[in-house]
Amino acid sequence: MSHVTKTRQGFQVRLEPEETALLRALMEQLLALLGDAPGPDDELASMGIAENAVKPDDPVLARLFPDAYRDDGEAAGEFRRYTEIGLRDGKREAARAVLGALGETDTDTVLDEKRMQEWLRALNDVRLALGTRLDITEDWYEEAGALDPRDPRAPMFAAYDWLTMLQDGLVHALEEPPLEEPPLEEPPPE
Repeated sequence: MSHVTKTRQGFQVRLEPEETALLRALMEQLLALLGDAPGPDDELASMGIAENAVKPDDPVLARLFPDAYRDDGEAAGEFRRYTEIGLRDGKREAARAVLGALGETDTDTVLDEKRMQEWLRALNDVRLALGTRLDITEDWYEEAGALDPRDPRAPMFAAYDWLTMLQDGLVHALEEPPLEEPPLEEPPPE
């Protein structure tokens, strides 16, 4: 079971091997969903401007990149044109930070405050994606509790629930004082 502790060195995240594998797979899927960054030859994109920025048809991408102006399509499109590339880049960077911290086989990692914030953003993005695919509402716990374990959605509900617990652990660790570590033993006097 995942565990997050604040120490003087940073935030220690301890995951089971299965949790590490799940988190890696989810971050890789998020990166695939976000797509590749524009190439260096795209002049507008190099200035952070999306040439054809439209609300995505995919409900998950529409949730990750919602319209800024719901009642004004033109203003929403213009806002999206100037912000979407930067938002996508930030989401990619956060997902890559999680992948970079996981290592191949290690299940323990120590995060500094910046990495902790990246983890929180990436976990939130994955939870939004899963929640949209599962059509999770405020009453989702009732549905998940009554879900037949043979239901093909059961693993996705379990992953969503686990991500929620991990994210909650990270948030609580941010608020806590560091654990006191035992003092180093001093050598005996000569």
